[in-house]
Amino acid sequence: MKAIAMMQPGTPEVLELMDVPQPTLTQDNQLLIRLRAAGVNPVDTKIRKRGPLIDDPAPTILGCDGAGVVEEVGDRVTAFKPGDEVYYCFGGLGKTGTGNYTQYAVVEDHYVAPKPQNLSFAEAAAAPLVLITAWEALYDRGRLSEGQTALIHAGAGGVGHVAIQLAKLRGAQVITTVGNPDKARLARQLGADETILYKQVNFAETALKWTDGQGVDLAFDTVGGQTFFDSFAAVRIYGDIVTLLEPDYSLGNLKVARKRNQRISLELMLTPMLAGLQDAQKYHGDILRQCSTWFEQGKLTLHLSQTYPLAEAVAAHTAIEQGSMTGKVALLPE
Repeated sequence: MKAIAMMQPGTPEVLELMDVPQPTLTQDNQLLIRLRAAGVNPVDTKIRKRGPLIDDPAPTILGCDGAGVVEEVGDRVTAFKPGDEVYYCFGGLGKTGTGNYTQYAVVEDHYVAPKPQNLSFAEAAAAPLVLITAWEALYDRGRLSEGQTALIHAGAGGVGHVAIQLAKLRGAQVITTVGNPDKARLARQLGADETILYKQVNFAETALKWTDGQGVDLAFDTVGGQTFFDSFAAVRIYGDIVTLLEPDYSLGNLKVARKRNQRISLELMLTPMLAGLQDAQKYHGDILRQCSTWFEQGKLTLHLSQTYPLAEAVAAHTAIEQGSMTGKVALLPE
């Protein structure tokens, strides 16, 4: 089968179209899925640059997100059958025989959920990683509840644009940072109550004014760097900050957070895959099943910015690394 793979880390040009063996079922709880689309995420570009997170022999096939049609199921699989349309987040971290920049994938059934019927394969493939990330950050790490306020950074980005919607589904009020008026309009269409053009105004001061000087209950940092440290001033005393990035302490310190007695949480939705935590893997499947219902009820939407043929993965990585992407990107194997 055809796949985009890499033999060593480097620039986007290390991604090559090559022939690799088609995977087969090796466990009775697995599905063989013919991929119709693969999501492309910033973590893919980081693994491409720095090297796989799992040290198996090359070639490495990237891509954590996939959507496609079930072709074969193991003997213990009862929830799916050949012909079912599904989506999932699994693979792409370096383990041999995994990854979704390809035509076929083998996935354990607990990762998999029915594809939302009202989404295209490309939209569905772009959804799982960002949905699970935003869900865990807001609901599990940040414990967001009805009536609270949330500051979501990069509200037009891949994680941010679904985080706005999940926060609103929880009954929260949302203020979000965006880079330009077009992104502000998108964020408002997705449910944001207020937008901050962060290049023009101080986002912490704006968030404080929006909350009558108290600060938001939860800040969700999808950007990292200086944004993480600057967010402390926007959060109330005893509030929460959840970040997706490892803090760079050369840029700041925790003095403001400590003074305000804030709780800081780190979110990495890849942990269940990396640590082999099966209960947490099943939880990810449960999240996707609930989100499928919300998509079909019109309560969630996925903003797909662009699709590329599988052979143009280099262009997809280049676009993401330029840093101004709105929404998500997907590859199409067929």
